[in-house]
Amino acid sequence: MPAAVIADIVSSRELPDRRTAQRGLEAALARVAADGPTPERELVPVVGDEMQGVYRELSSALTATVLLQLALPEGVELRFGLGLGDIEEIPSVGGALSEGEAWWAARGAIEKVEQLARRVAPTARTWVATSETATPETVELVRVANSGLLARDRAIAQLSPRTRRLVYGRWLGRTQSDLAAAEGIVQSAVSQALAAAEAGALIEGLRALADAPG
Repeated sequence: MPAAVIADIVSSRELPDRRTAQRGLEAALARVAADGPTPERELVPVVGDEMQGVYRELSSALTATVLLQLALPEGVELRFGLGLGDIEEIPSVGGALSEGEAWWAARGAIEKVEQLARRVAPTARTWVATSETATPETVELVRVANSGLLARDRAIAQLSPRTRRLVYGRWLGRTQSDLAAAEGIVQSAVSQALAAAEAGALIEGLRALADAPG
């Protein structure tokens, strides 16, 4: 079942330099597109501060969104709405229009996570929804995913920008020595930063998603 993804920039109007932030965001999108799962439709800006994309299944969408959270430039955050369901391509004079249950669910999901962040879970950044006609198995999958996403987003929110880069690099398989050289620090500092953040849990979670059948 395809997963539609809608993303937008958190507090975009408060960014001190919107143009620079957009360039950094687009660089992060390109990096994740190269390193992460192959999308059916690449996650790209569409209008204002919104981005849209499509992945073949939920595990790919979850992998891409966590990698993007780790790759974003300092000071830029995204929220994500993921929708499961049918997607229909409708011919149009301006090109095919993508519609369907997955998009409606994704829109509801991003509204839900914004509400959660405003009221009860300030670090919430990702939510999954499905259509009203979804099977009980899909509904249960969404419930389980959302429970884990709240914990995942909180863990990422507590990482420093450097530690996010280190986690991303370790997931790619780069050595601690290589990462230390890139950051201009010693290898022991990399090891300590990863250990202090208990980053191994995030890395193993990413690997589990990337190995999921789909």
